[in-house]
Amino acid sequence: MAKLSLALLAALASGAFAFSPSTSAPRLATRVSATGFEEVGGEPWDPLSLYTLEDAADTFPNMFPKSQFLEEAETKHGRMSMLAWTGVWATHVGGMGLGMHIPGMPIESDWTKALGVVATEQPALFASILLFISIAEGESVGHSGDNWRNMGTKEPGNLGLDPLGLGKKLSEEELARYKIVEKKNGRAAMIAMASLFALESIPGSVPIMDVFS
Repeated sequence: MAKLSLALLAALASGAFAFSPSTSAPRLATRVSATGFEEVGGEPWDPLSLYTLEDAADTFPNMFPKSQFLEEAETKHGRMSMLAWTGVWATHVGGMGLGMHIPGMPIESDWTKALGVVATEQPALFASILLFISIAEGESVGHSGDNWRNMGTKEPGNLGLDPLGLGKKLSEEELARYKIVEKKNGRAAMIAMASLFALESIPGSVPIMDVFS
C-alpha cells in the first residue's frame, strides 16, 4: 500500500509539473506566440477584461492584480483541479459509469466524503498530498517577488520542478505546445470540479452527470 501511495503521488506530481515553463529567454518568446487560443484567432478570450484590470492602476493603485499574478493563479488552480479530479476517479468504484477506480485506493461512492476516507485509511498519502499542495502554494507567492504588481522574478507557473528532465528533451515548439496543453487541461478540470459542486448543490443542474452516475 505504501508503495502504491508513493507511486501515485509521484505520478501526480510529475504529471502536474513535468512541462513547467523554462526560465530561458528564447522559450519565453516562443510562449508569447503560442497563446492557447489559436482556435479563435490567437486572441485570449477575456469577456470580463480581467487581464486589463491593471489598466485602472492610475485610479486604484495596487488594488487589482496584474498579469503575472493572474496567470500564476490560473495555472496553479488548474493543476490542483486536475489533482482533485484524479482523486474523485481514484476512490469511485463505478467511475461514474467509466470504471476508473484506481486499485489499492479506498472506496467511497460519495465524492464529497472521499478525502476524509483517504485521510482515515491512508494518512501517509493524505499528508503527502497536503505537503505537495503547501509547497506549490508557498512557492508561487514566496521568494519569487511581488507578482501582484508584475515584479516577480520567475515566469508564472514555473516551479523549477522537472525531475525527469523532460523539458530538456523537447524543442521550443514542443515545449510551448505542452504548456498550452497543460493550461487547457487545467481549465477543463476546473470546469469539471465546478460541475461536481453544482451537481451536489443543485440536483439535475448538470444533466450529463446524471447519465454517468
